[in-house]
Amino acid sequence: MIKEKQSVVITGGASGIGRALAFRFGRGGNDIIVGDVEESALNITISELRSEGISATGIIVDVADLDSVRSFKEQVISDFTPPYVLCLNAGVGAGGSISESDILDWEWVLGVNLWGVIYGLNAFLPIMEENNNGHVIITSSIAGHLSYPNMGVYNASKHAVLSIAETLYYEVQEKNSDIGVSVLCPGLVKTNILDSDRNRPEILTINDSLDESDDHDIRKEAVREIYNLALEPERVADLVFKAVESRQFYIFTEDTFQGAIQSRHRDIELARNPMLGANLVEEHLNDSD
Repeated sequence: MIKEKQSVVITGGASGIGRALAFRFGRGGNDIIVGDVEESALNITISELRSEGISATGIIVDVADLDSVRSFKEQVISDFTPPYVLCLNAGVGAGGSISESDILDWEWVLGVNLWGVIYGLNAFLPIMEENNNGHVIITSSIAGHLSYPNMGVYNASKHAVLSIAETLYYEVQEKNSDIGVSVLCPGLVKTNILDSDRNRPEILTINDSLDESDDHDIRKEAVREIYNLALEPERVADLVFKAVESRQFYIFTEDTFQGAIQSRHRDIELARNPMLGANLVEEHLNDSD
């Protein structure tokens, strides 16, 4: 059970799942510290949190930059109690086949999705271990369990953070630590991830990135149509809140993908070639007809 006025640190907390987590944990009477790279969205979120009487502080942080994360940590520990809940949630997405993905795509997505988690753990985990208290939540994805085509960069980042979360869980057990660990593996949730490019650093932007093919545009619009039918972030936040209370490790937001996950595990057990499942976009579009 989360105690009154504990500190909850959330990266990528100005929109989507992170924003919903800020409201859900904030309504429990906690100090909410939201880190995000998007200043305008951060200011709006903090204002809305405070309008509900929630104790909320916003700090600009680029999770892909170690110095920025260290500065973020120093501000948090100087102004608040050590984090009871640490939500390493910031994430971006980029599509396209592996052969078409530019090195800058890899650097950008892995910088936020993977190194953001690594830097966050490096900054805050020692403090939490010293206090032998708290709960770490790492946001992976269904894409951390499955490897859909044309999502190679994103898949790689989410498989990696899933492995980190599992390893951390085992290490915490080995140390007989009281720290809890959860990994959030959402399916389709209404977030702004399809518009991640809005926060992409110029140095990691491909010069011809605006000259997208018609096929890419069609696919992106199809995915956007699915996301309009997706789960609300507030529902995900409720699941995460309950998982912290019950110390649940895997947090799935729907059972749509369970058959595909089981099939993948069976392929591994039998050392058989993986089967290419139905196209994710077409499958969900057909289900919504």
